[in-house]
Amino acid sequence: MAGTARAQTPSGLDQLLKQVQESAQQTSKLNQEREARFLKNKSEQAALLAKAEAELAAVEGRVAGVKGRFDASQREIAALKAQLGSRAGDYTQVYAAARQSAGDLRGILADSYINPQYPKRLALLDGIAKGPALPSINQLESLWLSLQQEITEQGKSARFTAEVVDPLGAKAKVEVVRVGAFTAFADGDYLAVPQGSGELRALSRQPGGGAQGLAEDFAESDDAFAPILIDPTRGALLALQVDRPTLTERIHQGGWPGYVILVVGLLGFLLAVYQLQFLLRVDLGVRAQLADPRNPRPDNPLGRVLTVFKGDNEKHDPEVLELRLSEAVLKETPAIERGQQIIRLVIAAGPLLGLLGTVAGMIETFQVIMEAGAGDPKLMAGGISKAMIATVLGLGIAIPLLFINAVLASRSRALIQILDEQSAGLLAERIEAQQTGALSRA
Repeated sequence: MAGTARAQTPSGLDQLLKQVQESAQQTSKLNQEREARFLKNKSEQAALLAKAEAELAAVEGRVAGVKGRFDASQREIAALKAQLGSRAGDYTQVYAAARQSAGDLRGILADSYINPQYPKRLALLDGIAKGPALPSINQLESLWLSLQQEITEQGKSARFTAEVVDPLGAKAKVEVVRVGAFTAFADGDYLAVPQGSGELRALSRQPGGGAQGLAEDFAESDDAFAPILIDPTRGALLALQVDRPTLTERIHQGGWPGYVILVVGLLGFLLAVYQLQFLLRVDLGVRAQLADPRNPRPDNPLGRVLTVFKGDNEKHDPEVLELRLSEAVLKETPAIERGQQIIRLVIAAGPLLGLLGTVAGMIETFQVIMEAGAGDPKLMAGGISKAMIATVLGLGIAIPLLFINAVLASRSRALIQILDEQSAGLLAERIEAQQTGALSRA
């Protein structure tokens, strides 16, 4: 058995050697195939490289040709420009002046009431002012015609249909009546041309004082001459109507100090009016009583004072009668002088309340300046309006009440003086009569 094993061992080595040789042959074959593929790919890459280099050379050749033609074109353009400049000469300045004039005229026409009647003029002027080429003869003629048309139409009134924008932004075509270059209106509403827009826009707040009635009458009138409100600033003043507050809005700008001032002033005015009509009624009664002093009536202060001399009072001593007369006059005085102290208080309180509103408005203004700075005056306008309106309201109630109170004081003093004069005169007559009687009995 041992001998058999030794005999088979070389056979296993031979087989292993054979396997190794076969494996080496296969590996060599694979390497050869790989080398063949690599060489094949290398030749293909070399062909592609050669093709790309050929294409690059062709492109560079074309680029060189295009660049040459470009340089030649640039030289030709420069030569043509030089030739144009030499041939144009002074006309270049003329064209520049024409373009500048077209731009200036365009800015004027865009804000004109006449432009909505001839809206195509702006496009013609834009072509002259901003066109890439030199203006043509036709364009220069259109510039002159536009200027002449504007001058001519400024002296005319016209009716035409145009698109009008209402305060809410809606557009509608309506009949527009234009008076020169000064005003335009439609359906009784005055129109404005916002700066640079070239369109007609109805004012959100129309001018008062019967101006709308004038517009309606002018639109319906067939007369050669008719009154109408015009704006020499081409709508700028009418446009300011939008930002100008009404009396009610100004009062609201005063804030709570303004409301307090108005309430106090209203109470003062009501009291002053009531007392004034009372004094007028009393004055009529007193004057009627003066016409008949011997028959005193209880419906007026003088009659009630003269009643002291009737009845049992006739037997009293002059000293007692004097005291009774003083009592009667003093009893009538409060009603005659009623309300004057309160009115004087309102007169003094009005400016003080206005000063309070002024201080409150300035505090609000300084608060806005602290928060947003002082760069925009509109942000500070609210506080300043509050301050100024409060001051105006305070003075507005104090000054009229000052004159009214002076009238009340004058009327009351005149009535009291009449009572004093009449009572003193009657007392003097009584004393004189008593003295005459005493002398006659002696």
